[in-house]
Amino acid sequence: MNNVSNRKSIEDVNVSEDEGGKFVSVAALIYAYFDGLHYCDVETFKTVFHPHAIYATADQTPMLYRQMDEYFDVIAKRQSPASKGEVRKDAIDEIKFAGENTAFVSARCSIGDTDFIDFLTLVRTDGHWQIMSKIFHMKEAA
Repeated sequence: MNNVSNRKSIEDVNVSEDEGGKFVSVAALIYAYFDGLHYCDVETFKTVFHPHAIYATADQTPMLYRQMDEYFDVIAKRQSPASKGEVRKDAIDEIKFAGENTAFVSARCSIGDTDFIDFLTLVRTDGHWQIMSKIFHMKEAA
């Protein structure tokens, strides 16, 4: 369950069309994504990820590739970092736009003893941004 109640919902900020509005909408989506990771909140993930999104890393052999139903099952079974008292460590490094409906986000987070660098591609459909792909690098935390 997402325990962050002081943030606006994704729907509240996700329909603006000006440049600043696009940036705010994408940043809000990514912070909701970070919330989903920290609390292992599948319902949040169902909102931030497009139903046809992919999840992949080449840092495992064989390469790890999942569709959303598989990824959501993993999240549902995982003990959340929040429940273990982990301090949340996440950041957005870059947001880029390619037109009105396509964006790229480079983000970082740490879960347990692992640091992640996420390359997230986003699409906007019906005025709402969603993650279409999560390609990530992982390494042992420094």
